[in-house]
Amino acid sequence: MKAHEGEVPVNGPATRSEAEENALSRRTFLKVGMGGGLLVAIGSKWMPFSEAMAQVQSEYVLIIDLNKCTGCGACEEACNQRNELPEGKSFIHRLKKGEELEGGCWCLPVQCQHCQDAPCETVCPASATYHHPSGVVLVNEKTCVGCKYCAIACPYEARIYEEESGVVNKCWLCLDLVLGGGRPACVDACIPGARIFGRRDDPEIAELLSSGRAQPLHPEFGTKPGVVYYIFRDKGAQES
Repeated sequence: MKAHEGEVPVNGPATRSEAEENALSRRTFLKVGMGGGLLVAIGSKWMPFSEAMAQVQSEYVLIIDLNKCTGCGACEEACNQRNELPEGKSFIHRLKKGEELEGGCWCLPVQCQHCQDAPCETVCPASATYHHPSGVVLVNEKTCVGCKYCAIACPYEARIYEEESGVVNKCWLCLDLVLGGGRPACVDACIPGARIFGRRDDPEIAELLSSGRAQPLHPEFGTKPGVVYYIFRDKGAQES
């Protein structure tokens, strides 16, 4: 389906060439969100952007299984390419053995945790950091003043400063792909399948959350991570 004039497509994964041709960039997506009056495609249906946002009824969850994670860095590379980040900048950073890790893990990928009580949102003087109805924490690049208060406030060190735009940015969960029925780039790129993504009420997600196996990172920080959870390495994996 091709977009008519004045319409903006938000596509899920079809073929690689179609995704590359039609998927919205982070900046375009956020500008659409501020613009209003435009149409987006959710699945096969066109609707006003505001109506599409109102239909997001269940928060998204990303669970990272550290029993499966090999530390290959494919998630980080996919994220960098998807967001066209310059060399040396990444929304995902990996803590490795020898650094302070959680649960005996030898490699721990860390990114924005999309906290329910996000300190980065509280300290932002321009109100550029805000919560999307899906639970994802976003940055309005039009109002961000680049003060870096959010980067200082984030206990997960998940913010990066983009010199070219003057914006302090972070993981936005590839929300344009997600709302179109797809998955974040890091999830599709994960070779061992360590990244599990879906809605909070999806059976697999709901079972992992209710079982207690999926845990937030550093709950003692009090930020209430709302999207990203981890399955820490089990005892057998730690001893091997």
